[in-house]
Amino acid sequence: MSTTVIPTEKTPSNGVSTANKTTMKGLVYNGPSKIEWKKVPKPKIGKPTDALLKIIKTTICGTDLGILHGKTPSVKPGTTLGHEGIGIVESVGTSVSKFKKGDHVIISCITSDGTCEYCKKQMYGHCEDGGWILGNLINGTQAEHVRIPHADNSLYAVPEGVDEEAAVMLSDILPTGHEMGVINGCVKPGDTIAIIGAGPIGMSALLTAQFYSPAKIYMVDLDANRLQLAKKLGATHTINSGEEDAIKKIMSETKDGVDVAIEAVGAPATFDICQGIVRPGGHVANIGVHGHSVDLQIQDLWIRNITLTMGLVNTNTTPMLMKTVESGKIKPEELITHRFKLDEILEAYEVFGNAAKEKALKIILSN
Repeated sequence: MSTTVIPTEKTPSNGVSTANKTTMKGLVYNGPSKIEWKKVPKPKIGKPTDALLKIIKTTICGTDLGILHGKTPSVKPGTTLGHEGIGIVESVGTSVSKFKKGDHVIISCITSDGTCEYCKKQMYGHCEDGGWILGNLINGTQAEHVRIPHADNSLYAVPEGVDEEAAVMLSDILPTGHEMGVINGCVKPGDTIAIIGAGPIGMSALLTAQFYSPAKIYMVDLDANRLQLAKKLGATHTINSGEEDAIKKIMSETKDGVDVAIEAVGAPATFDICQGIVRPGGHVANIGVHGHSVDLQIQDLWIRNITLTMGLVNTNTTPMLMKTVESGKIKPEELITHRFKLDEILEAYEVFGNAAKEKALKIILSN
């Protein structure tokens, strides 16, 4: 990834309270391939349902790279990026009842008012006064502080004893992989499934698919290091699609293909693999964010009774996933490969943007 950055001085770490500060540092999007770590106004409580947080830890998502590459025109120049993280509550609006100053909380990537038509259907991603707005339509979490609308429905208390870095994974990637990949794909005991893309979202699908006891899990990727980790995390088969034909390999080892093909990249080539390996009656669950159209082979798929799903995460399974992390059933902190201070975020973006070279998977930024 090539980005234009403006060097700035690092924020001093002197233990001084930031409660009365009027400015802070944040990562500002200035247009495609342009980001800047700079001084910006510190957010304030704007509505009774708001909470103001000091960020403890945040991370970088593939969606953030997509914004830099022009995939998300809804993000306007001047927006502070980021939609994941954990923080400490500094203040709350008068209508917030579940949280108070000093609470440690997980920030959901999805903001939910809890009352609209979509929220009542648990389609929180389409909340009429929320959805994916952090780091998209409003300023996000890659900053020293963040304002969270509808705090009672958009924050979760960090369970006692849960690793803070693991808690960051509950903001987005775990519920996304689980809901959009595993649940939408209707993974069930005895299934043969394939996950195309061993990035953080694909790995999250791998971790959560094992709740449902599939018989075989294929992981397909171009990166040997990621495939090695996938094997450690529970993949029964790995295929390096840069060295062999993934479709031919899977079709030669299965009866008519896989029951569930999970697309976890957001590219025409990976979507094509899914179309080529799904068996009659099977599911293609698209998780990846696509910036370009794909060629849907409907002339071949219609007669095979294929179900195709796609969508934006709702985070309705976050409480359940939190319990699995709290119990140690899954350890999403194993996906973390790099750690930086928050004011080293420009360097972190360079590392994450060159993931294969840097052997990067998930990055933690600590404030």
